[in-house]
Amino acid sequence: MASPPQTARSERTREALRRAAMVRFLAQGVEETSAEQIAADAGVSLRTFYRHFGSKHDLLFADYDAGLQWFRRALASRPPGESLVDSVQAAIFAFPYDVEAVTQIASLRSEELDPSRIVRHMREVQSDFAHAVRDHLQRRTSDAAEKTLPITVTARCVAAAVFAGMEVWMQSEERTLADLAELCRTALTSIEDGLPIH
Repeated sequence: MASPPQTARSERTREALRRAAMVRFLAQGVEETSAEQIAADAGVSLRTFYRHFGSKHDLLFADYDAGLQWFRRALASRPPGESLVDSVQAAIFAFPYDVEAVTQIASLRSEELDPSRIVRHMREVQSDFAHAVRDHLQRRTSDAAEKTLPITVTARCVAAAVFAGMEVWMQSEERTLADLAELCRTALTSIEDGLPIH
């Protein structure tokens, strides 16, 4: 996975590449699209493309990278007394992307990529998601240093629940964001009472 953007210009370039790739992927398919075409459509050089993404396939997951940065900010803005599950749900469901685009990208992933590639990337994203939840818990727990294990376990349980919901959603024939929201909500609610820290 490419490193996260360091500057506003870098973020704009990554977003331009992501958008250009989605237009091409939807119009002609992933395998028929080249990195050169994506770079040209985004108005950057091929070298710049590879500075931001290791391959054209990485662009099918670029929304997660951007989403996790946004998720971290959304989670940090939640009120201090709110339950962890409510905070995580609010941060997830305030996702700022176009519903249709998210659904189309999910379809492209499942149709165009080898399932092992999807699983490998989803594990990386799930780990990043768990770190975001852990950081959030550490900020709001007064004696966080003494509760490292329960905080880590809680963060990983929350991430596992959310990503289990996403996995079920990705395998379904009909994919709507409302379905994804409901699956994530159900998964989080099912573990809420058993969390060591909430």
